[in-house]
Amino acid sequence: MRPTLSSSLLSQLSEFVATQTGLHFPQERWSDLERGITAAAPDFNFLDRESCARWLLSAPLTRRMNEVLASHLSVGETYFFREKQSLGILEEHILPRLLQSRRQNERRLRIWSAGCSTGEEAYTIAIMLDRLIPDLKDWNVTILATDFNPKFLRKAAQGMYGEWSFRYAPVWLRERYCNKTRDGSFEIHPRIRKMVTFSYLNFADDVYPSLLNNTSAMDVIFCRNVLMYFTAHRAKQVTGNFHRALIDGGWLIVSPAEASNSLLSSFTPVEFPGTVLYRKMDNAALSVPPKSDSKQEESILWQRPPGRDKACRGQEAAPTGAGLEVSQTNTSPATQADQLPAPQPDEREAPSRMARSCANQGRLSEALEWCEKAIAADKLNPLHHYLSATILQEQGQYDIAIQSLIRALYLEPMFVLAHFALGNLHQSQGRYREAQRYFGNVLLLMRKHPQDEILPEADGLTAGRLTEIVTSLLASLPQPATASA
Repeated sequence: MRPTLSSSLLSQLSEFVATQTGLHFPQERWSDLERGITAAAPDFNFLDRESCARWLLSAPLTRRMNEVLASHLSVGETYFFREKQSLGILEEHILPRLLQSRRQNERRLRIWSAGCSTGEEAYTIAIMLDRLIPDLKDWNVTILATDFNPKFLRKAAQGMYGEWSFRYAPVWLRERYCNKTRDGSFEIHPRIRKMVTFSYLNFADDVYPSLLNNTSAMDVIFCRNVLMYFTAHRAKQVTGNFHRALIDGGWLIVSPAEASNSLLSSFTPVEFPGTVLYRKMDNAALSVPPKSDSKQEESILWQRPPGRDKACRGQEAAPTGAGLEVSQTNTSPATQADQLPAPQPDEREAPSRMARSCANQGRLSEALEWCEKAIAADKLNPLHHYLSATILQEQGQYDIAIQSLIRALYLEPMFVLAHFALGNLHQSQGRYREAQRYFGNVLLLMRKHPQDEILPEADGLTAGRLTEIVTSLLASLPQPATASA
């Protein structure tokens, strides 16, 4: 399609969209920009693209309106087993070593499909793990799939796909993992659907990594064919957040078109035959492995980062922000007499701080032990039960996590984050009516808070932003008929 809008108008739109959403539309992609504006016009109650474009440039937009705009400008084209090369590296090299290292201890695995679109990538990962792990039921596997487009998320949660989504998939995928429907579509098997949690997340506005949205302590992050649509500044912000979201030794997988050492300078590039993946190696040597398939290279790639096991047990220096000690500044004798002693942290809060620190590092068993100590020290504090529920959810103990959240609400019925967490938990388990109920509670409670108020224990999240997130989550839930099917 050749652009019909004037070059001047398209240039203004390109700059406006970059500022509002972070999406980048250089001149060679102005036809894509115009196509997106055309698709967005009906949602903004305009009959033609030019009127919509001029209104966008003149009217102040809410975050919700920005998300509607961005959803029409983002590309939702994907399919099963897309970019097989990086998937092959994951299946043949990364996962076997990771699973082997975890098999004797905490059997857990956390993978994030960031910018999941309509869900084919996330389900591909779930199918791969189902084939790779014979005792899968004994593992705590988290596959988080996020997007900022409610329409995409709704389709992903339904798990219904046409022939086009399987155009490069092996034949056995449909035979073993799908049920064919009367209209010729293919429905992902419920067992595989339950392995994936679809959730709303906006790279531009939301806080991540965070226990609040389950985006911390990831082993692998897929973010393919997403960064290319951002401005350089926004892409750098996103990859920086991904670096913090990964555990030491974790992997970031981007598309070949996005592989850039300058954009991903905080990661170690690791060359495999035909592709480059990126690894977080904060506590290990940051040299690039040699270009070879030798065992020497393999030992470099898979060495265990030192010091991780001790960090949560307090055998080394406490993690930043743990607050276990308060340093005293030196003052002269003349001023010491006039100063009060430096305030000491409440000892009851130390276990909670350690629980958060361990959870952020992926040390979930230690984190839960610290939570139990926090609850024992302060049984009536709903925050401890909430934190415990968050960690239990990451461990896959969903029913126990729900009970912990209910206890938190018993202690504090207006605890909005507990309502929000219960909505997310029920959504992840396919209990959409319960999810709607708790998300509805959040919206009711948010009416009592100013839009710009930062909510307690919410990692800087404001009341207005939480309202927008919950509204988008409600929009992404399957319709009642689908939910009960």
